[in-house]
Amino acid sequence: MATPLGNLQDITLRARSVLAVVDVIAAEDTRHSQRLLDALGLRTRLVALHEHNEQAAAAGLIRLLEAGQQVALITDAGTPAISDPGARAVARVQEAGFPVVPIPGPSAVVAALSASGLSDPHFYFHGFLPTKSAARRAALNVLKPLVATLVFYEAPHRVAETVADLAAVLEGGRELVIARELTKLFEEIARLPLADGPAWLAADPNRGRGEFVLLVSAPPAVEGLDPDAERVLALLLAELPVKTAARLAAEITGASKNRLYGRALALKDSPDGPV
Repeated sequence: MATPLGNLQDITLRARSVLAVVDVIAAEDTRHSQRLLDALGLRTRLVALHEHNEQAAAAGLIRLLEAGQQVALITDAGTPAISDPGARAVARVQEAGFPVVPIPGPSAVVAALSASGLSDPHFYFHGFLPTKSAARRAALNVLKPLVATLVFYEAPHRVAETVADLAAVLEGGRELVIARELTKLFEEIARLPLADGPAWLAADPNRGRGEFVLLVSAPPAVEGLDPDAERVLALLLAELPVKTAARLAAEITGASKNRLYGRALALKDSPDGPV
């Protein structure tokens, strides 16, 4: 069940009614969720289900369901099981033969996309990138050829490093949207060239505070080469020699082998090319 990201007025009528009638609410942080229940005037019992106890907690939820009780699953904010605990518990409950009913509502991914101003027809939600820079850059190199808006979550103590790595690995011509503290008092959404991201964060210490959604626009189209062909070629180049990658990309996509071969040579020679 989705709960507000910050603004309690975002609770849906359906979510409130379900929280009021279930026997138990499984919550990521019971203290945090108790404040939500207090604001709604509810006294439903809370139990903890977080990343460190999810398997054991799921077994407890199944026992409650077997006893005929109704259970709701929530996270600290937004929709559970999306870069938050819940997915394994949902799977266990389904495997035990009980239905799982989604109660839709607030989602940081969708909220950020809707206000980003980015118009790419597709998006790829990655969630949190690795915490170490080398692993983060390796992950970004894999994502680099995707012809879609890239969407990430990030914590305040890592956001500056992550934005620096985004700017270093991805094409500088892309757009970056930094959405922080969505629906809260200090909400801020900024769209700027990716290359300017590190300087924008550094210009004001307050810009590094809060919870972040980072969005990066799709890679710029290569003139004369279909985006899908470009993506396939880049993926093949990461594992194969230039000539082989170009030949296979032509067979897969139907694009010109000569044009793909020329593009492959340019990518290999470019500092931004596949690694």
